[in-house]
Amino acid sequence: MEEGRNSSTGEKKKVMVAIDESDCSIYALEWTLSSLHESIANSELLIFTAQPIADYSYLHASSMGATPPELVKSFQEQQKRAADALLEKAKDVCAKHGVTAQTATEVGDPKDAICEAVEKFKVSMLVLGSHGRGAIKRAFLGSVSNYCIHNAKTPVLVVRKKD
Repeated sequence: MEEGRNSSTGEKKKVMVAIDESDCSIYALEWTLSSLHESIANSELLIFTAQPIADYSYLHASSMGATPPELVKSFQEQQKRAADALLEKAKDVCAKHGVTAQTATEVGDPKDAICEAVEKFKVSMLVLGSHGRGAIKRAFLGSVSNYCIHNAKTPVLVVRKKD
């Protein structure tokens, strides 16, 4: 079977790099493009970002209990524009490496949205950046990469930026 193809279905393998606005996720993308270039040359590359579900309670409180729908819609549109800008930045990084990538974004808790995207897009391998939080911060804040390692239905590669 040809390298870069799924042996059971004959379809091209798909590698997904999940990014956010952090330096470590862009580093993970750059690392993937340079270190795994030969391995992913015949695979599809998908860049994914999640738009976290916004907490509108402050909007509700600031408008004295009557949040105008236009304000919520405006906020959601702004989040979508930010996600699109992040994905365009990632596509530029890919272009510098001679790689054309597909992009996708979903609204939801990042760890759940990433795992759902893995299944939806039939991803063969997931790549994530590590924020490098210590054990205490990870215990309180959780870890998207740790969650995905245990819940994504595909192999997960976590890339840590060297200090």
